[in-house]
Amino acid sequence: MTTNHLRVLYKFIGITLLFVATFFVSMIFGAADTSVKEVWLALTSEVKTDTITMIREIRLPREIAAIFVGAGLAVSGAIMQGLTRNPLADPSLLGLTAGASAALALTVALLPSANYFAIMIACFFGAAIGAILVVSIGAAKKGGFSPLRIVLAGAAVSAFLFAISEGIGIYFKISKEVSMWSAGGIIGTTWGQLKVIVPFIVVGILIAIFLSRQLTILSLNEELAVGLGQKITQVKYALFIVVVLLAGASVALVGNLAFIGLMIPHIVRAIVGTDYRFILPMSAITGATFMLIADTIGRNLNAPFETPVTAIVAMLGLPFFLMIVRKGGKAFS
Repeated sequence: MTTNHLRVLYKFIGITLLFVATFFVSMIFGAADTSVKEVWLALTSEVKTDTITMIREIRLPREIAAIFVGAGLAVSGAIMQGLTRNPLADPSLLGLTAGASAALALTVALLPSANYFAIMIACFFGAAIGAILVVSIGAAKKGGFSPLRIVLAGAAVSAFLFAISEGIGIYFKISKEVSMWSAGGIIGTTWGQLKVIVPFIVVGILIAIFLSRQLTILSLNEELAVGLGQKITQVKYALFIVVVLLAGASVALVGNLAFIGLMIPHIVRAIVGTDYRFILPMSAITGATFMLIADTIGRNLNAPFETPVTAIVAMLGLPFFLMIVRKGGKAFS
């Protein structure tokens, strides 16, 4: 093992320890008073009290949702930044969340009895359509992908799809349901929802890590990838499907949660460098930790009332986005 690999290993162990500590803090602190002992019993025993049942049935699935959504959005953002070589790439900026929002509104309006699995599949298709529209418009002119055109196309397509979502909500009188979902958050997450969503996120992350070497080469130079014998078209399609899986599943669970896929990969590249074999797993654990922190702040900032986790993430994400724009994408790279 090289010195560089050892350094990365130590950093990964450090962020993993931070993740574990953050998880226990998020389980202990909230509107309801809980102790370390009660959290430990809830996780390791079959003891049943009102508080322990609350931890198992309300707080634990919520924090597990935060973990997987944070990991999924962070990894999908890292993949998109590598594929497009665009430092501003993010699932929310490239039409995926807007497409999923429009698809969800349409599903709720036309199929009011649709179960959670059907809504999730609709979100997948909506996310894919949104991303295809953005990529097609951004790469329409000669010269292929342009970071500026991609971002502008993403803003335009996202505004259009969100307008469709709002229009459907008003016309079919389901604005409240659409708005509550669009506000984002993991309040009320159930074990049943996690059983549907988590396998898609896990499979997506594993496929992404499997293709991380190819993504590293693609992020540097396509001609180099071709010279090394890579089937770049197949790799791009596979990674694009992974992004849709991760973003679609995450958006189906928490709604329009912006900026995580933008921030986390930049922070991770500052820690481990430009090799996606390290960036993707580190992004997963860092994104999970960030979402746990954001959700814990949201639950405790104005307890017993909740501050939407989208507001917490946006407060951190918008200044970060502006800093990246100002520095030309090199702020944390």
